[in-house]
Amino acid sequence: MDRLLRFSAGIDRLLGRIAKIGGWCGFILIVLVMYDVVTRYLGVPRGFGVNATQLQEAEYWAHTFLFALVIGYAYRRQAHVRIDLLRDRLSLKSKYALEIFGILAFLLPYCFIAFYFTFDYTLRSFNEHEVSKSIIGIGNIWILKATMPTLYALLGLAGISQLIKAVAGF
Repeated sequence: MDRLLRFSAGIDRLLGRIAKIGGWCGFILIVLVMYDVVTRYLGVPRGFGVNATQLQEAEYWAHTFLFALVIGYAYRRQAHVRIDLLRDRLSLKSKYALEIFGILAFLLPYCFIAFYFTFDYTLRSFNEHEVSKSIIGIGNIWILKATMPTLYALLGLAGISQLIKAVAGF
């Protein structure tokens, strides 16, 4: 069990490092939105050869990367939304059992299925050289779509880490 707990700690460290990248995406998102607001509503001319469509798509990309990269860390830190109507009244062993059941019955199967389908979706986008629907938008949409399988892989890793801890606590 000690090896598994070390493996879980390694996953947690990896998720933490990836979440820091996601945090920078949040900072970039704030800068992009502020730049968009200032240039649009205050009449300040846009620089860097960026048009409104590209700017809004960049905001969308930063927002997507933010969520995709921090979801595993958020789950590991118990920062996700949870409805604990019954769980609060359970004993510690029952809480661990419920966590194990939830991860095995719902989280991991969902992550596996979603990863499978979104990976194929991303691969098709890559093979077709998909670009923005807007002529002046950002190209290489497959990069944006790659956040979906990434999100499910990171969430699945977090689920495996939490499963190991729950089994160890049980």
